[in-house]
Amino acid sequence: MNKKGLELIVITGLSGAGRTQAMQSLEDQGFFCVDNLPPTFLVKFAELCAQSRGKVSKAAIVCDLRGGEFFSSLSEALANLEKEGFRLEVLFLDASDETLIRRYKESRRRHPLSPHGRVLDGIQAERQQLEELRIRADNIIDTSDLSAQQLRSQVADLFCKAQGLDQMAVSVISFGFKYGIPMDADLVMDVRFLPNPYYVEALRPLTGEHTLVRDYIFGNQMAQEFMEKYLGLLEYILPNYIKEGKTHLVIGIGCTGGQHRSVAIAERVGQFLTERNYSISVKHRDAKKNQKGGTGR
Repeated sequence: MNKKGLELIVITGLSGAGRTQAMQSLEDQGFFCVDNLPPTFLVKFAELCAQSRGKVSKAAIVCDLRGGEFFSSLSEALANLEKEGFRLEVLFLDASDETLIRRYKESRRRHPLSPHGRVLDGIQAERQQLEELRIRADNIIDTSDLSAQQLRSQVADLFCKAQGLDQMAVSVISFGFKYGIPMDADLVMDVRFLPNPYYVEALRPLTGEHTLVRDYIFGNQMAQEFMEKYLGLLEYILPNYIKEGKTHLVIGIGCTGGQHRSVAIAERVGQFLTERNYSISVKHRDAKKNQKGGTGR
């Protein structure tokens, strides 16, 4: 962090080397990202971020040859940033000629420096123009043998020093199967095998957030054993999702109507993961629907 309180990263490098994936990785880690910003605006952009009163403390800018004639002023703009007191890091993305040619053929895109000629000619011309920036770069990543996920992970390792459980947001959603499974669910658990409070008249109008309903569900030995095993499974697999670069996980907990069992289980899962420092949100999609219609189970 520099004296102006802003962590600033400039991403540049060869076309096709993975600048978009690098930017997406930083965006997932909370950076405010701008793609293809003309270098002449760098100082002004940094000043605006620094004056945001803490709303923008991490920013990343992609600068490349798409900026046309403006790009030639990037080295000067970086020097001006440092004169103004900003500490910045330059990430340069590189790849072999063979890799870049293959990627261009797969994407069927034209090279910006050789729109009507050979891709290789454009790559070689771009290398010459970027040589000064490559020498000046703080970090260079050769993406020739990296998948998109491996690149995003490597960028996160470079710049996100506070790697931890809170880097992945987890949404826990209770739902009723009668209303359909949440479309964005990554993991779905069916808890319709647990005793149903719907058949207890005093509990029927309540939801799984009520103490009486929770006591009824978790007072059952089968529910206790299930929770122990299911929470143990989540404790094991979630850190491995993080290692693979996943930044948001949606866990769906379903019962028949989404009013009693799924709600109580979702609340318990949310509490468990919160205690283990995950960033958690718990939502009950269908809990109120059955109270209105009176037909939920």
